[in-house]
Amino acid sequence: MVNQSLISSLSIEETEAFDLLAAEFGSAVADGDMEGLIEGQIGDFKPGTILQGKIIGYAGDDFLVEVGLKSEGVLDKNEFDDAADVEVGDTVEVLLEEVEGDDGMVQLSKRKADRIRGWERIITEKDEGDTVDGKVMRKIKGGLLVDIGVPVFLPASQVDIRRPADIGIFIGETIEAQILKIDEQRRNIVISRRKLIEERRTEQRQKLLSDIKEGDLVSGMVKNIADFGAFVDLGGIDGLLHITDMSWGRVNHPSDIVKLDEKIEVKVLSIDYDKEKIALGLKQKDASPWEDIEQKYPQNTRIRGTVTNIMSYGAFVKLEEGVEGLVHISEMSWTRRINHPSEMVSIGEEVEVVVLDINKDKQEISLGMKQTEVNPWELVAEKYPPGTIVEGKVRNLASYGAFIEIEPGIDGLLHVSDLSWTKKLSHPNEMLKKGETIKCIVLEVDQEKQRVALGLKQMTEDPWLEAIPTHYQPGMIVQGKVTKITNFGVFVELEEDLEGLLHISELADHKVENPQDVVQVGQDVEVKILRVDLDERKIGLSLKRAQWTSDQEAAAEKAEGGSKGGAADSGAGGIGGLGDDLGHLGTDKITFGGGN
Repeated sequence: MVNQSLISSLSIEETEAFDLLAAEFGSAVADGDMEGLIEGQIGDFKPGTILQGKIIGYAGDDFLVEVGLKSEGVLDKNEFDDAADVEVGDTVEVLLEEVEGDDGMVQLSKRKADRIRGWERIITEKDEGDTVDGKVMRKIKGGLLVDIGVPVFLPASQVDIRRPADIGIFIGETIEAQILKIDEQRRNIVISRRKLIEERRTEQRQKLLSDIKEGDLVSGMVKNIADFGAFVDLGGIDGLLHITDMSWGRVNHPSDIVKLDEKIEVKVLSIDYDKEKIALGLKQKDASPWEDIEQKYPQNTRIRGTVTNIMSYGAFVKLEEGVEGLVHISEMSWTRRINHPSEMVSIGEEVEVVVLDINKDKQEISLGMKQTEVNPWELVAEKYPPGTIVEGKVRNLASYGAFIEIEPGIDGLLHVSDLSWTKKLSHPNEMLKKGETIKCIVLEVDQEKQRVALGLKQMTEDPWLEAIPTHYQPGMIVQGKVTKITNFGVFVELEEDLEGLLHISELADHKVENPQDVVQVGQDVEVKILRVDLDERKIGLSLKRAQWTSDQEAAAEKAEGGSKGGAADSGAGGIGGLGDDLGHLGTDKITFGGGN
């Protein structure tokens, strides 16, 4: 039976080549039909007859052959595969092409006779599906011409499982293939090397899957390399050697470890029998360097390693083959401000590191570079005890304070609350500028957290302890200037850097919705001190109460003038009436002369 499924898989180009092959070699077999040729008798002496001949001599480089006719025949030396092995007396089968040529010699062909005999043998001994050996003769359109006793056609698509870039690499080689189709009528044969390989691989795959098990060491040939790994032919089935299983060390690309067509020994890691997939490992042939990692590299061990990779967050350092640790950017320097690890190290550089921590399960090692040097913070507490006056540059400003560089790599924090005793600051930039040099005092040193607390206001005495309570007491009427208006009240500057709060409820006798209806920023006002809170460092003010006092003073003066006039008429009784009036008006900021 003709394997129609495989024949139908041939491309148009290969089908055309099949027809050309039939035309080229079918007519060369004989001028008559094949059946007549096969049945021809040697004694018939007709052109197209196969005769038994004998080498009787030489004609130059060619051979004289006796075939039983009145004239000898001449065989070109190229009719033999190896003319050097031909000797006088050898017998050969030849095809009688012409009884007597122009030169009077009998025209013979050994190759054509061989083709006929080869065809007879193929028809007799081989069927479609059988295996044959043949030598690749040359490339033809759509494939290769292979000599298996007769020229046969090997389509390019049937050369191998993976079609090679150039099928010409097989020219001159002897190959094994399977007969795909025998076309007796057209005197042509198509063979497939691919089908034979696939069938054998199927058999090998089944055998391999039944014999192989996890943990086995097997040999195979590297057949394909990709970015993620390499495929290894184990004989009937390809196993995947993933890039992560090639080496305990870092692998940039699988081609750094294996090469195409290289024979390697690998370990079977896992087998999926349903999907017929095998995972392979190369590094697993050797013990993992992480097995006794904690004994080899205990914490605080100093060791030298090579920088293999640099990332934004740190640098990887190779300690030995398959063992790398990470030096985080924060562990590179005690004092230097590093934006990127490349400022400190470069790939290939040898560095000294200290083992900080090991996670054996995750195969991670934390390393430090700064730990190889003396920690300057260990000296800060001795060098800058609390109370020390330091001078430094404002390096950075944040909403909560300013960072002051007191020496290279050592910053102190000047908190916004430690800038002024009296100013209410919302941001340090209201007092400081980045880059300016200031003097401040050390308040505290936290060596463990590597922090230095600084103070600016502590450079002077706290006015809230004596000066402010002395100069500003509840009940006093004072002058001030409106500096800020909010929805809850008004801030009034009493003196430089000292403000009091005039609450919205203390602006007027009537309810005030908007403070700007009563006062404006920059306006001078006279206010009464309601309270001085030393704990909260706040002064409470009142505008309406100051106005009450002014009104009471005016009433008192008026009352005092009337009582003097009445004294002439009514005597001391007028003073008693004034006393009653003052009792109603109050006595804020009113003084009486001595004895009155």
